[in-house]
Amino acid sequence: MAPGQSGHCKVRSNINGKAALPYYGFITSIALDPIEKKPLYHYRPGTEILSVGFAGCNLRCPFCQNWRISQQTDIPGRVYTPKELITAALKTRASTGASPALAYTYSEPLVHIEFLLDCMKEARKAGVANVIVSNGCINEEAAQEVLEFTDAANIDLKCFSEETYREVLGGDLTRVTGFIRRAIEMGVHLELTTLVVPGLNDSQEELDLCRDFIVELQGGVPWHLSAYHPNWKWTSPRTEPEFLIKTADRMQKKLAHVYTGNIGRLR
Repeated sequence: MAPGQSGHCKVRSNINGKAALPYYGFITSIALDPIEKKPLYHYRPGTEILSVGFAGCNLRCPFCQNWRISQQTDIPGRVYTPKELITAALKTRASTGASPALAYTYSEPLVHIEFLLDCMKEARKAGVANVIVSNGCINEEAAQEVLEFTDAANIDLKCFSEETYREVLGGDLTRVTGFIRRAIEMGVHLELTTLVVPGLNDSQEELDLCRDFIVELQGGVPWHLSAYHPNWKWTSPRTEPEFLIKTADRMQKKLAHVYTGNIGRLR
C-alpha cells in the first residue's frame, strides 16, 4: 500500500508510511441474538448470544447479503474496547440465565484479527465463550492463532470451485477448507453454511462436492443451506424454497444434520 491507501479489506491503511488500523474496535452493530441465528443449532441451543459486527471484508461476493457493512467503511458505528464488549457479554448472564457468549459476526471478523484476538483472550479469561461467523479465508498461521481461542464457529462454504472462489469472490477455496479442517482438529464446535445462489453454485454436481467434503470431515458437522435473494450487484432470481428443501432432503441421505434457512422471507 502506498501512503494514504487502504488494503483490499478496506480496514488497513498506510498512514504516513506506517501500517495502521484505523478501524480497530469499530463496531457497526451489536445485538442479543438467538444462537440459532448464527446459525448454530448444535451449540448451546435455545440460548442467546451477544453479537457484534464490524466493517469491511477480504472477499467481494457480488451477491453479499450484508454488503452495506462488508463492502463499506463510511457507515455508522462506534469504537469499543475489548473490556467493554466483555463486560456487555457478562451482563447478559443476568438477563438470560445462560453462560455468556460473544459472537463476532455480521461482516468478516477475521480482517480485524488484532482486535479479535485481544477480545477473545480477555473473553476466555472471563469465562465468556467465543463464537466466530466467518468466510474462513485466512492463512494457516493466523487461523491457528484465532482457533486457539474459539469455542464454536460457523464457516461459509460458499461453493466448491477454486475458479469461482478466485474469479467471482476474490478468495481461495483451499484456505477455507484448510481452516475448516484445522478447526475440527483443534476441537472447535463447527457448523457450515452455504448460500445457494442460482446459476452460481446450485448445480447438483457442485452441491454434491460440498456434501462429499463434509462427509469426509466425519463427526456429523451440521450443514445449513441458506436461500439467496437478489442483493448488491447480483440480480439472479431468488432461490426457490422448494428447491432448497428438495436439496436438503437429498443431502440427508449421506449427512445427519442438514438444515434450510432464510426460506420464510421468500415464501
